[in-house]
Amino acid sequence: MNDAAGRVADSTGNWVDRHAPAPLRPYLRLARADRPIGSWLLLLPCWWSAALAAVAAGAVAPNLWHLLLFAVGTVAMRGAGCTWNDIVDRDIDARVERTRSRPLPSGQVSLRAAAAFLILQALVGLAVLLQFNRFAVATGIASLAIVAIYPFMKRITWWPQIVLGLAFSWGALMGWAAAFGRLDWQAVVLYAGSIAWVIGYDTIYAHQDRDDDALVGLKSTALLFGERTKPMLAAFFAIAVALIGIAGFGAGAGVVFALGLAAFAAHLAWQVLRLDIGDPALCLRLFQSNRDAGLILFAGLVLAAALR
Repeated sequence: MNDAAGRVADSTGNWVDRHAPAPLRPYLRLARADRPIGSWLLLLPCWWSAALAAVAAGAVAPNLWHLLLFAVGTVAMRGAGCTWNDIVDRDIDARVERTRSRPLPSGQVSLRAAAAFLILQALVGLAVLLQFNRFAVATGIASLAIVAIYPFMKRITWWPQIVLGLAFSWGALMGWAAAFGRLDWQAVVLYAGSIAWVIGYDTIYAHQDRDDDALVGLKSTALLFGERTKPMLAAFFAIAVALIGIAGFGAGAGVVFALGLAAFAAHLAWQVLRLDIGDPALCLRLFQSNRDAGLILFAGLVLAAALR
């Protein structure tokens, strides 16, 4: 089969296409290794939480070992989550222009092989999780229920982005749990702020597929908001900034964090102003720019810990 058949519209010319051995390419695409933005967006709340915990503990920096574990774990678990999503959605993906060339609907990977690959990635994630304290391990395992139900949400609710937010923001709890062996209100508020952020950026992402989603009967906030997307995004991003600010100041962060938070807010405002929901390529670029927004906030938290 032509290797190009495994590519999708928002992933061409990447390292998988150029350098990965041909037999591995369908599996790397199944895990979205050709699109690392998802791993970044899953990782950033983990790093925020670890940095927030450092601020609260009076440490000069987040635990570097924890940051590394989170980086490895998020790659594995994001890959496992994407594989599960593709298993559940294989018939729908075959009917959507942007996703019909994914490994399962295009026939590059069998259902049995995809299931085995899912288990392998989950075992890697478990090995990483077991490096943390027992409370963090239990907290991490609790997230699996949300991950399991997410692919079904777009069939039954206009708000699947909320469930994605619950899953992709879980790291906002994990960094704190790994540092303290418990959860305090600051971590919970950070989690809530991250959920609002995810709802915003995934609504931008969902506008790429809104026409196909409508045709096959799927639901999303992109379809729900429609022409009201900009004010709705502004509201969710404002909630995110407010809640993250409450968490940061509640943990003892000061002026440097405030500057980082302001830069984060400015980046989100720029996304809203720049957005054109009729331009799928622009929607993808704005969605991807949330990695930079998240790194700006992380830098503010790291500096707040260092200078406290």
